[in-house]
Amino acid sequence: MANNDRPPVLLRLALWAGVAYFCCMAVAHFFGLKYPLLFIYYDVPFYAYQDKIISFAVVAYVCLFATAALHRSAVPAALVALGVTVLGLSAVNASEALGSVLDGRSTLVYWLQTGLIAAYFALLLGLYAAIRRAGSAASGAAARPRPRGAGRRS
Repeated sequence: MANNDRPPVLLRLALWAGVAYFCCMAVAHFFGLKYPLLFIYYDVPFYAYQDKIISFAVVAYVCLFATAALHRSAVPAALVALGVTVLGLSAVNASEALGSVLDGRSTLVYWLQTGLIAAYFALLLGLYAAIRRAGSAASGAAARPRPRGAGRRS
């Protein structure tokens, strides 16, 4: 499989699911629809203009994941972006800044949402690793020299 081929079906479907999710997230942020998963920090103080900015930034994820669904060579970039997002959300969840606006409430709901995004990341990573392994096995088999006399009939 050439590097710019489309990813296999399962990975492609998982990436398109990400496109749908990020489209919903962008709409939620643009219109201030504070629903968990679409709006990670749905119950903390915010400024509407910040959420509009986030909605535009999320469009970059939409474009990146759509490109990755169409071109396997873009999958690593989508994985890096999502992995950094999980790390960033984790840092926010553990921050004193978040704690200061929660008035003693738990961060569990944010950690659960971050965990779901991390699980999606792990799924994508696993699917991508599987095609890399399959590609390595196929190229390794093709590169192995045939034993002497293999394929000859006596």
